[in-house]
Amino acid sequence: MMKVGLVDVDGHNFPNLALMKISAWHKADGDVVEWANSLEYYDVVYMAKVFTFTPDDLQAYQTDTLIQGGTGYNIALTLPEHIEHVYPDYELYGVEDTAYGYLTRGCPRQCPFCIVAQKEGVQSVKVANLIEFWQGQKKIKLLDPNILACSNWQELLKQIADSGAEVDFTQGLDARLLTNEKVEAIQACKYKILHFAWDNANDDFTPKVLAKYAGKWGLRQDKLKVYVLTNYNSTHAQDLYRIYKLREIGYDPFVMIYDKYNAPVKTRHLQRWCNNKIIFNSEPDFANYNPKRGVRP
Repeated sequence: MMKVGLVDVDGHNFPNLALMKISAWHKADGDVVEWANSLEYYDVVYMAKVFTFTPDDLQAYQTDTLIQGGTGYNIALTLPEHIEHVYPDYELYGVEDTAYGYLTRGCPRQCPFCIVAQKEGVQSVKVANLIEFWQGQKKIKLLDPNILACSNWQELLKQIADSGAEVDFTQGLDARLLTNEKVEAIQACKYKILHFAWDNANDDFTPKVLAKYAGKWGLRQDKLKVYVLTNYNSTHAQDLYRIYKLREIGYDPFVMIYDKYNAPVKTRHLQRWCNNKIIFNSEPDFANYNPKRGVRP
């Protein structure tokens, strides 16, 4: 029997799926698994870091085997197959009514600001069935980068719909791939909010498709979120245009800043104005927004 220590370097705000699978595999083998304490000795310590900007955990853990994984450490390192397909240990994070997982991996878009294509491949492929990580939970957090680009999209969306669980497509749905058939398949699922993205300021196709299907979802505008990437190959005028256009066609823009710490002050003010919906709704024109006003929700 081994003593296993786990470290979620990013923190515990969002469950780390890899650590939950590692925990489940070791527990099934009879090992003792716990969050690592620097005062204890462990046969093996797993440190997981998703984000490259997350500061490293500098504690010295007592172990002969230290394994560091996740995009924040090594983009090429993946879980072994015998662990990848283990049902996650949701108790590790105290998760009760929500399931987390991937049905597909990879994305054909190859956006220069995104590492998915480099890490998972340029084709969206099915990697699991829903039952692999869902067993009756009321909610599903789907982590797929581009499920609509997968040739099995119909089968997989039907699995979600048949589950009756409320799904959150956390990484967003690719609006450019929407068709009447795909919209109907999404509508068959249970959801409270839908996420899309308009990242490329020179893309004039995304707003046309979003406008076409704006009235199909049966949701209020504030439940139709569209990520707007700023500070990456766009001007302030282009950022404003996308925000105003999305609001016009019935969607709620949500500003994402690339390299926020080095972004212009105006872009950071734009994010606060747009993403704070009390401010955004009370002052719909950014030109009239006073960042010193200190409005709080």
